[in-house]
Amino acid sequence: MSARAVDVLSQVDRIYAEDTRHSLPLLRHHGIETRIWPLHEHNEDNQVDNVINFLHSPATAALITDAGTPLISDPGFRLVRACQQSGIRVSPIPGACSLTAALSVCGIPTDRFQFVGFVPSKSLARKAFFQPLKRTPHTLVMFESPHRIVDCLSDIVSAFGEQRTISLARELTKKFETVLYGAATTVQTAVSSDPNQQKGEFVIVISGAADAAIAESHADAGELEHTLAVLLKHLPVKTAARCGAEIFGMRKKKVYELALAIQGR
Repeated sequence: MSARAVDVLSQVDRIYAEDTRHSLPLLRHHGIETRIWPLHEHNEDNQVDNVINFLHSPATAALITDAGTPLISDPGFRLVRACQQSGIRVSPIPGACSLTAALSVCGIPTDRFQFVGFVPSKSLARKAFFQPLKRTPHTLVMFESPHRIVDCLSDIVSAFGEQRTISLARELTKKFETVLYGAATTVQTAVSSDPNQQKGEFVIVISGAADAAIAESHADAGELEHTLAVLLKHLPVKTAARCGAEIFGMRKKKVYELALAIQGR
């Protein structure tokens, strides 16, 4: 909790919290006596108008979540959007965010990354979710829950391969924080064999696919060529190449060159 956050939370007229029972002890620990109101995924739609009317009264309010930063796979998007549309200024108060915290210690390139939030809860849906992502050339970041982490890591090994480099950050900034790094199968084994590593909240960082992995088989190359041929029937070559690169997670230049070759034929 930053000094600025304590100051702001002490001065606003009202605090909206994801779980008042969870947040109240922390607020009181810091001597914050501001009245607290619930705002979570189940009541946000119904509460937005009330909050906007309160802010127009005029008044000030703060939005907090159980952990991390609001709106990062947490409630608050509908409220912030309504504030922006109503001309109400929204100011961020920087604090802990597991997404950026994990990236800063993962040991995997962070110049370009894609955050995919929480992955599907069922294995079949999770495998289908991973399938197009395995070709992505940039770093992937996702959240996972303790009761699914073992199965999720198993599906990651299956989808991305045993040797794909990953980082698993657990309980960041808390007492039992751990960061595991290495081949996917190595991290999977470490977690599966240690019940303590299966507790808490997780951020999974997966390295991007190398060019060799992107074009891992002639079948993939043939699939790309077929897809481009279909796209070129309906789209300009640059647009078709851009779509193909996004679908297969490949560099636009290489896909564009292939599209030109196909168009020439």
